[in-house]
Amino acid sequence: MAFAIRPFITADLPELLDLWVASWSEVYAEIDFQERRPWFADHIADWCNGGGACRVLEETSTHRIVGFILINTGTALLDQICVGTAWKGKDAARFLLAEAKRLSPRMVRLDVNAMNHRAIAFYSREGFEKTGEGVNPRSGLPIFHYRWQP
Repeated sequence: MAFAIRPFITADLPELLDLWVASWSEVYAEIDFQERRPWFADHIADWCNGGGACRVLEETSTHRIVGFILINTGTALLDQICVGTAWKGKDAARFLLAEAKRLSPRMVRLDVNAMNHRAIAFYSREGFEKTGEGVNPRSGLPIFHYRWQP
């Protein structure tokens, strides 16, 4: 599959929200991500208005959004990396992570839920190191802190 990365535009919001709800619901079926849609819509707006970068990954043949990232290049925080369920395991996450590293070439930091074994394995393969542990303030679930540096 061929992918292209581009900046987020407001018209992308409904598709991004659908993708976010579906992707996270697959990982955490016990959490109602549909209920969190309004919060996440506000989060994206705040992120973009606050100087954070939002990049969208499209499948080039259909222009369908397959994933996105939210990264703050000033703090190196990768707040979100989200890939649609149909594109998991098809290099979409690698394209998105490469864009995060391009935008923040000195370091990328992120938090990952401790029970998200697929994501933890992915970040480990991509050169991230675990730097600590904590608790997600919204869900109360345990998280791991990870960092990548070249």
